[in-house]
Amino acid sequence: MAARHFLVVLAHPLPESFAASAARLVVETLEAKGHTVDLLDLYAEDFDPRLTAVERAAYMEPGYQPTEVAAIVERLKAADGLVLVFPQWWFNLPAIMKGFIDRIFVPGVAFEHDKAGGRIVPLMTHIRTFWVVTSTGSPWWVVHFCMGNPVRRILKRGVAAFCAKGVDFRMLAIHDMDRATEVQRGAFLAKVRSAFSRV
Repeated sequence: MAARHFLVVLAHPLPESFAASAARLVVETLEAKGHTVDLLDLYAEDFDPRLTAVERAAYMEPGYQPTEVAAIVERLKAADGLVLVFPQWWFNLPAIMKGFIDRIFVPGVAFEHDKAGGRIVPLMTHIRTFWVVTSTGSPWWVVHFCMGNPVRRILKRGVAAFCAKGVDFRMLAIHDMDRATEVQRGAFLAKVRSAFSRV
């Protein structure tokens, strides 16, 4: 398989966190397969998740340009694979990851508005792989049966489907993280390594 370029986006404030370890493993595994990787650590790079008043005011205008985050937009445009790594807090994305999507996945970058039909036209056709590595504090049955797996629905049916046509979406999750043993955590990381070694 030809070498590809991946953007790996990490959202966790602690460099010694399990999420950070998982992100490093993803990078190492992809690079070992001959791919190039750009690691975007949102906390380490001091990413501001707040959509500004200027950005929101211009959001629906033709030719919208997110100039304040232009450098990150270019990093996304350069990739043909996207990997998000984060813990789920309160059955949702961390605020900084939600802000990343709000500010980067914007008109002219991730999609265009179809004025005639009101639909969204995907623009991230360069992204062929959109994978997520995540953890939940709750057991899998709470996430799936009580909450309906909201993060997967949002990212797969919303972000991925609306922004990247025919993308290969996959989410790898370790559940009940607060009680997971070292053996269980190690088994999950082995699963991550195996999955990314086949990309």
